[in-house]
Parts: sequence; structure tokens; C-alpha cells
Amino acid sequence: MLDVGFYNEIEHDRSATLPALIVVVVATGLGGIGSAIAAESNVVVGSIGGAVTGVIGWIVWSAIALQVGRRAFGGTADLGEMLRVIGFAFAPLAIGVIPWLGFIGALWTLVAAVIAIREGLDFSTGNAVVTMAAGWAVWLLLSLAVQAVIDVQIGAGWPF
Repeated sequence: MLDVGFYNEIEHDRSATLPALIVVVVATGLGGIGSAIAAESNVVVGSIGGAVTGVIGWIVWSAIALQVGRRAFGGTADLGEMLRVIGFAFAPLAIGVIPWLGFIGALWTLVAAVIAIREGLDFSTGNAVVTMAAGWAVWLLLSLAVQAVIDVQIGAGWPF
């Protein structure tokens, strides 16, 4: 979603936190399935691994974005606001359920995250790009670490 008005609305809607969590779980779970299919791996493990990594990454990314945005750029938000806007920015990751399209979903998510962070922290697009990149880099490293653990511990073939 690239709708500025939507991010402004959910930023302040405390009832949107649970739906943001659901978006993260579903989108990253679907992305995990697509990755598992592409890697000829266990789709159940891929889905669960994607969802767990997604939720942890969502929390970490939101917390880092909040800290970077507030401390470096004077943004105004709280953790709940960051969780909501970044959570909904995860939605395009669901495209990754189609093997080899996860990259498109990831790029779309990064663009959506810039808009979400910009609106959530109420500052410029340039500041939002830097803030997004800081949090995303940590999430990426976390995701790669989880994938490495899953691949080492479970060598199942597709689909189960």
C-alpha cells in the first residue's frame, strides 16, 4: 500500500495494531512458502519460519526506525505508531508466495516502508529512506540467520 492517507490514519488508530500483526504474519508466512517452494524445501517450515522471522523483524525494524527517526531526525512517534505503519507496509511480501516473485514484494515493501516511516515520524522522505534502511538492514541480517539455522537443521524436500 502506497496510500499516504492510509498511513496517516492508522498511525493514530490503536485498534489497528492487531490487524498490522496479522498482515505481518500472513504476508511473511506466504513469502516463506514461496521461498521454500523455490528452494525445494519444506513449505510448512518455510511458512512458520517466515512468519516467526517476520514478526520478530517487524518489532526490531519498528524499534530501530523509531530510535533512528527520533534521535537522528527529530521524528515524532511512539512504538505503537511505528508498529502499525510498518506492519501494514509488509503487505506486499505476500506476493512472495509465487516462487521467485519475493524480490518484487520486497522492493514494494521497502517503498511502502519509506512512506509509512515518513508519515509515522512526520519528517522528510530523505530522512525516511535513511531510517528505513537502518531498520531493514537489521531485519535482513536476522532473516538470513534464521534461514541458515532452518536450512542446517532441517533438510526436508518439497512439499513436506
